[in-house]
Amino acid sequence: MKLISWNVNGLRACAQKGFAESVLALDADVIAIQETKMREEQADIALPGYERYFHSADKAGYSGTAIYTRVEPMKIERNMGIDAHDHEGRILRAEFKDFQLVCCYTPNSQRGLTRLEYRMQWEDVFQDYCAGLARKKPVIVCGDLNVAAQPIDLKNPDSNHKNAGFTDEERAKFQQFLDHGFVDSFRSLYPDKEGAYTWWSYMFKARERNAGWRIDYFLVSQNGKDRIQDVIIHNEVMGSDHCPVELEWK
Repeated sequence: MKLISWNVNGLRACAQKGFAESVLALDADVIAIQETKMREEQADIALPGYERYFHSADKAGYSGTAIYTRVEPMKIERNMGIDAHDHEGRILRAEFKDFQLVCCYTPNSQRGLTRLEYRMQWEDVFQDYCAGLARKKPVIVCGDLNVAAQPIDLKNPDSNHKNAGFTDEERAKFQQFLDHGFVDSFRSLYPDKEGAYTWWSYMFKARERNAGWRIDYFLVSQNGKDRIQDVIIHNEVMGSDHCPVELEWK
């Protein structure tokens, strides 16, 4: 089974840059999307053979997640059931026969770390939510988790230390996620691979220079880690400041 995760940084904008052609060429069974910035009724994108599910933020043009799937899910869940965290469209869960996919767009701590405190609260609640799901059947958490876990996961770790996405606090929360029993699928296969990034600033020709960050992940619960076959970063696919990441799952 092939799963794709992609922060499209606005689905309507990405659609004008070849979104449909790109994902059809990738030929995935399930496509999880973050930062849709739209409501489902605004989506006029033809993906033959796929059913679609959206979770939009209350605020128009902000955040949002979506799943396109060829495999009919048993259940779709759009929130964690905690009001403080259920208004930004950041979680969309699809339960299938033998695993659960949680598409996630983690809150950004923002410039000046103005939202770091909220981010820390979110992390604890979300990780508990995922750990609880994993007690039922394997869980795959995918999406833009807005953190570079290790220095190897960004081009310039020294100059970005304490910036949003590479603070000690955010990295500690990522480690806490692993301590909950989840595996960073890419690093489990490629522990020493450098230059493997999924996001690049639009400034200073960062993508051309591959001065990026790896902040898009597939985290897999321990009871599913033996089913990880490969993880591929499709940095050749354009259309967003992020690129698609693929999980091959048996």
